Parts: sequence; structure tokens; C-alpha cells
Amino acid sequence: QEQLVESGGGLVQPGGSLRLSCAVSGFNLDVYAIGWFRQAPGKGREGVSCISSSANITYYTDSVKGRFTISRDNFKNTVYLEMNGLVPEDTAVYYCATEGYCTALGPYGMDYWGKGTLVTVSS
Repeated sequence: QEQLVESGGGLVQPGGSLRLSCAVSGFNLDVYAIGWFRQAPGKGREGVSCISSSANITYYTDSVKGRFTISRDNFKNTVYLEMNGLVPEDTAVYYCATEGYCTALGPYGMDYWGKGTLVTVSS
């Protein structure tokens, strides 16, 4: 059974860092693009970052450029989102998703989702 499981969320102070992980099982990660999305309280879902299957394309939404880094380890079947310089506006549930594709304009067609991990940035 295909499964995506996010982890690494938590409470962090402004300026702090977290590394989110998206562990996949039931399929080989190396042929799939992965996207990271977030949904803040009372807001719609936003595509934060994505990485293509070969890692030759990455995307970041403007608000996280220079602070977040996406990477993948196909041997571990895991994709990471390193988040630095966190600000309260980054507070959200973060989801990873797949079965779509990653372009320079963002992630598209991601149809299979994890259940999310909560990131709270607060002093």
C-alpha cells in the first residue's frame, strides 16, 4: 500500500530551524516528483516547494526562497524540507504529496497526500 508519512514538525521560536521528512513506502521514490504544501489556519493550501524525480528541478514559493531547502534521498525513500529562519507566518500544517510533477512554476497534479505535520513558530 502506498503511503507518505510526514514528520519533524513541532514548536519552534522565530528564527529557529526544523527539518521535515516525508517517508514513502509502497513505491519507489526515484521515479516520482514530490511536493511540499502547507495550510495555515483559516487559509487555503499553498505549494511551498517541490523536487523533480531526478532532482534537476526544484521550486520554492517566493516567501521561503533562501530559507527553505528541499532534498531527496532515494535510497532512504525520503524527501526532506530544511527550514531555517522560521517566522510566525510559516505556522501551518505541512503536507508532502506525489503522483504529479514539479516544474519551475511549482508542483502540479499531486494526487497522493500524506496526513501532514504541524509546524508552529511562536515565542
